[in-house]
Amino acid sequence: MLVPLPVREIMRTPVKTISPSAPVIEAAQRLRDEDIGSLVVEDDGSCVGIITESDIVAVTAAEGDTRALSVGDVMAETLVTVAPDADMQAAVDRLQTNNIKKLPVVEDGSLVGIVTTTDLSDYIPHLSRAVRMSNDQSQQKRFTRPDTLYENEDWTFESYGTADGIDVGDHVEFSKTISKADVEAFAEASGDTNRLHLDATFADGTRFGRRIVHGTLVSGIISAALARLPGLTIYLSQELSYQGPVDIDEEVTARCEVVERIQDNRFRLATAVDDSEGNCVIEGDAVVISDPIPDTA
Repeated sequence: MLVPLPVREIMRTPVKTISPSAPVIEAAQRLRDEDIGSLVVEDDGSCVGIITESDIVAVTAAEGDTRALSVGDVMAETLVTVAPDADMQAAVDRLQTNNIKKLPVVEDGSLVGIVTTTDLSDYIPHLSRAVRMSNDQSQQKRFTRPDTLYENEDWTFESYGTADGIDVGDHVEFSKTISKADVEAFAEASGDTNRLHLDATFADGTRFGRRIVHGTLVSGIISAALARLPGLTIYLSQELSYQGPVDIDEEVTARCEVVERIQDNRFRLATAVDDSEGNCVIEGDAVVISDPIPDTA
């Protein structure tokens, strides 16, 4: 089941606040005693800033004696906020664009919660990943290999890299239309007979208003892409974040890029699946072993 969660469902409440006239030492003591990383600064019911541990460390290093300073002297006055009904990706975008870790949630001018990178990482595990998949394929060579038992004329894939093994920068794309028959076969094979995927009348009454593809079936397209990298690719782990639903009879495209060599034959990959309109519906990371193809193949 795939659905983008609104910020409202993951934000923390109540929010710890402090007055701009409070001494900095009071803010420091509260951050320590309450084991929190920030305090939203409120003045007459309005959010006017935020003060964090790093703000206090920075001013202490610069000023030395902070006893005469108030919260208003130290706080970050440019306050970036998000609405409670915004989806998680909007919150991620604001955190990354502004290079911040705390995001107050404001509704009709009132502070109703706060969301942090830690909160979001529970739902979007790849949030802290620094490496992004590259769109530059111009310097690499496209190749095909007989590593799969068979191909279907309705499937398409492109693999770029070196034909004798994988390395950082290699990437692969695999596209397939997920049919009604695929969904029903997956339900039978897996035992996941959730009516959302199989019963149109039932699905009409859900938040989606229609049948959608199993999330695990969609993420399986990533495995199909990895199978088309050179060598024998073996999963060690896969971390996923589901961004949106996929309709039955919709074409999806899995994209995988090798972003780090962990050991000689172990690699970390950035992985994603896009829907037919190019919207990312799944994103995450995988760790794989890349073994040579057996001589018996």
